[in-house]
Amino acid sequence: MKRVIIHIDRLVLNGFPSEHRHAIAEGLREELGRVFADRDVISDLRDRGDLSRMHVNGVQFEQGSKPQRVGENVAQGIGKEIGT
Repeated sequence: MKRVIIHIDRLVLNGFPSEHRHAIAEGLREELGRVFADRDVISDLRDRGDLSRMHVNGVQFEQGSKPQRVGENVAQGIGKEIGT
């Protein structure tokens, strides 16, 4: 089994209070663990090869979402982007 190493250099979330950044990052980290536990996602990632950069567009948030949920939504968007 190969290791998957993810390095997020910058996460830009305009419109969110700076005090939510740690909760958003924690939601992202936890959900990425679940996303990359899916063998289909890993297979799709392997098929795409080395990804030096990824832009994830169109991630939707409900008004008033908790910061951790925002991070989870971003991670799910990353999983969807890998599969396209």
